[in-house]
Amino acid sequence: MTDRSAPDLDAHSASRLDQRLDPRLDQRLIELEIKASFADDLLEQLNAVVARQQQHIDRLQRELDDLRRLVGDGAAPSFRSLRDELPPHY
Repeated sequence: MTDRSAPDLDAHSASRLDQRLDPRLDQRLIELEIKASFADDLLEQLNAVVARQQQHIDRLQRELDDLRRLVGDGAAPSFRSLRDELPPHY
């Protein structure tokens, strides 16, 4: 016959009991939660940076497209005087 005075512990309950008994395990869990929190915060910050960079790239691409339209595709360069090429100190 088995002793019925002690409660039966399933694996989950036994694991929780072991965790409460080992303060080092609690400390390690806290440290891991802190690291996960910092990693999550860093990920959000990096995501914001990437989003801003993509917006900047999109704006630069639009400006480049506008400049290409102004210059025209394959258009011959306009005549420039050599006087325009002189440095400003002359």
